[in-house]
Amino acid sequence: MRMVDLIEKKRDGQELTTEEINFIIEGYTRDEIPDYQVSALAMAIFFKDMSERERADLTMAMAHSGDTIDLSAIKGVKVDKHSTGGVGDTTTLVLAPLVAALDIPVAKMSGRGLGHTGGTTDKLESIPGLHVEIGREEFVRLVNEHKIAVVGQSGNLTPADKKLYALRDVTATVNSIPLIASSIMSKKIAAGSDAIVLDVKTGAGAFMKTAEEARELAHAMVSIGNNVGRRTMAVISDMSQPLGAAIGNALEVREAIDTLRGNGPKDLEELCLALGRQMVFLAGKAASLEEAEEKLREAIRSGKALAKFKEFIKSQGGDASIVDDPDKLPTATYRIEVPAKKDGVVASIVADEIGTAAMLLGAGRATKDSEIDLAVGLILNKKIGDKVVAGESLVTIHANRENVDEVIEKIYGNIMISDQAAAPTLIHGIVTE
Repeated sequence: MRMVDLIEKKRDGQELTTEEINFIIEGYTRDEIPDYQVSALAMAIFFKDMSERERADLTMAMAHSGDTIDLSAIKGVKVDKHSTGGVGDTTTLVLAPLVAALDIPVAKMSGRGLGHTGGTTDKLESIPGLHVEIGREEFVRLVNEHKIAVVGQSGNLTPADKKLYALRDVTATVNSIPLIASSIMSKKIAAGSDAIVLDVKTGAGAFMKTAEEARELAHAMVSIGNNVGRRTMAVISDMSQPLGAAIGNALEVREAIDTLRGNGPKDLEELCLALGRQMVFLAGKAASLEEAEEKLREAIRSGKALAKFKEFIKSQGGDASIVDDPDKLPTATYRIEVPAKKDGVVASIVADEIGTAAMLLGAGRATKDSEIDLAVGLILNKKIGDKVVAGESLVTIHANRENVDEVIEKIYGNIMISDQAAAPTLIHGIVTE
């Protein structure tokens, strides 16, 4: 087999066989196929697309290019959740204990964040003592005993995807549905889950800016998952404004505690229930999505979800008393209010720019080597559609320095007030096939 022939084949719109796709991924992983040829193939895929079978084959080839995680020793159906990103996305902190409270094993691998705030592991590490660097055997034991564990990503998972992603980033081929879908799904499959629930974001703060693009990506990923033997469903959710009110690591842990008590922001609760009911249904713990949602609501009402969060924190070495006393979490020195300059209704909040404002405070990483300040961040006191009076606080800045003029300027430049506006629809659709 020659790589140049395969590039030509895809350039002309023909399907690559399973053997040809395996040849490409194996050769590229072993550095036997050069970047310039894989760049040419990526561009051919960008323009000519891939069939559902090709997408599934590419996903599995990348999933098996390195380590795969064997979770067979964990009893029950392991359901994983993946979000395509966003600002203030606290869902995992709520969903993991909420679903685990219904006796469903949640074996979650999470990475560190690069951008607006830390990733799930960074957020959890704002809890004193909690650690996510645990071995495979310990990980399995914790899930079997407590139904929940979160571990940092380690090992050599999907090296082909890492190489291909870096290449796409510098060859203008990032925004390709088959390449995005296979990239995401290869990591989920390598991580060992039996079923997968996807939160596909759309809007200004998301990678997919329109609902149509998000729906196309969701269908692509659900199709791949189902084609390779993983039951997969997706929710298309809005990211035209940040989710919930908190943007920042310890601040998001506080918000997760509030939500597990039943007192969290309504949009965060709604999305967690939409994702959670799919997880419960796929795990076989409910006969319908409606029954699944009622079980989740009851877990919040009864306090079981909050108790499971405490149990999880303690099992991974953390101080579980922060659930009853969140002031034990890292706290910023200064709280600075950003008042509205006029009366009206909040018409837009540019999610990614507000996320950047939080990063300027130190809540996120500008580079992989940046240090995160776990205490700092933003609390949105108003969301789109809310009335506001001049002088009323739009945002509370939690900072460890007095001079935050650049952050205030960024906030004013990206929260618009007009005469009227309606809150955006949060759930744009459900994809099951």
